[in-house]
Amino acid sequence: METNDYPLTEVPKNDRKGLFSTSIVLLGFTFFTATMFAGGKIGSAFSLGEMLLAVTIGNLLLGFYAAALAYIAYKSGLNAVLMGRFCFGEKGSKLSDFILGFTQIGWYAWGTATIAIVLVKTLDLSPSLETPLMIFFGFAFCITAMIGYKGMDYLSRLAVPAMLLFILISFYKGMADLSGLGDVFGQAPTTNMSMATAITIIIGTFVSGGTQATNWSRFAKSGKVAIWATLLAFVLGNGLMVVTGALGSLIYQQADIVDVMIAQGSISLAILMLFLNLWTTQDNTIYNFAVAGCNLVRTDKRRLVTVLGAAIGTVLALGGMYNYLIPYLILLGTFIPPLGGVIMADFWVKYRGKYPALDSAALPNFNYSGLVAYGIACACAYLTPVLPPVIGVLVAALVYGALLSGQMKVKTATI
Repeated sequence: METNDYPLTEVPKNDRKGLFSTSIVLLGFTFFTATMFAGGKIGSAFSLGEMLLAVTIGNLLLGFYAAALAYIAYKSGLNAVLMGRFCFGEKGSKLSDFILGFTQIGWYAWGTATIAIVLVKTLDLSPSLETPLMIFFGFAFCITAMIGYKGMDYLSRLAVPAMLLFILISFYKGMADLSGLGDVFGQAPTTNMSMATAITIIIGTFVSGGTQATNWSRFAKSGKVAIWATLLAFVLGNGLMVVTGALGSLIYQQADIVDVMIAQGSISLAILMLFLNLWTTQDNTIYNFAVAGCNLVRTDKRRLVTVLGAAIGTVLALGGMYNYLIPYLILLGTFIPPLGGVIMADFWVKYRGKYPALDSAALPNFNYSGLVAYGIACACAYLTPVLPPVIGVLVAALVYGALLSGQMKVKTATI
């Protein structure tokens, strides 16, 4: 069984996957309890109609961003961190390796802490068990990631249909607990949040994942497979998680589907949902970290890097990462999208839709145009009050395109 998964090279044509395999892995990635928690925060701040509008806009923007990168991944066979070598340089790409790896290890820490905390609370266990449970799950969740794409594919084929069934059962019970939909539509918001902040949070839930979903879309057999699988996961899959959290907050004052199911009396299903929900995202997350780590230190020992990442994530979980989700999401929504903006401009403007072979490309240590464009875009995204993720992508692409155009004019004038 192939366990290397090409961390430093293009995925060959003979190892590409179809729509079902690519979609199921990506759906397993986006079915994540933290997204529901974010949905709960949004649900308490808007009427149901406004919440659905924010979810629709946010997930469409997220989906189109991820799908654009997915198509580049299919065309090149490369993931985002390897694309970073072209737009940031051999050494400059370590910036994207660090940023993307850091965000994924943060998610891994949050998920590891979550399962321990929820199990202790749900099963009325001793609080002293939280620490050993975090250590156990911190390493257990990385097993399928160590196997690689095939391990995550097999797990997702079992877990995704099961989770969809559990969510439908919960929705049915939720509707039965209401005297009518008017009870939901009529509830007034209990917290304040701007529409721009809500959309930023929705994008932030998986913009880092959308950037690194190229780890699996690069396995797609065709451009259509890459695009449709990504849209399915990031528009419908991620959108379903946000809506589930929002409705759970409105009906039961609980955002997490696990807490909702417990409130409905389905404790056994809630525990099973918790395991499947977190496992299918945790293994993808630590896989992402391993790929970024392999590029950072230029090693193909992906399984070793996976275990080291799990150890770091476990330490962060023990340090209290669970309490910082919303600030973390806003941070991701600000500083990750510009990476994708530079990558897209680099691929389409500089390389005209076709990278040279990675092992034969003469790349500089630092591509200062890409680094400058990323820095300017981050500053603009941080300072703007209007949709920072969108501004970050647009500014990064425009600035990088302008710098490339200037370089071409200088070369032409010199000749």
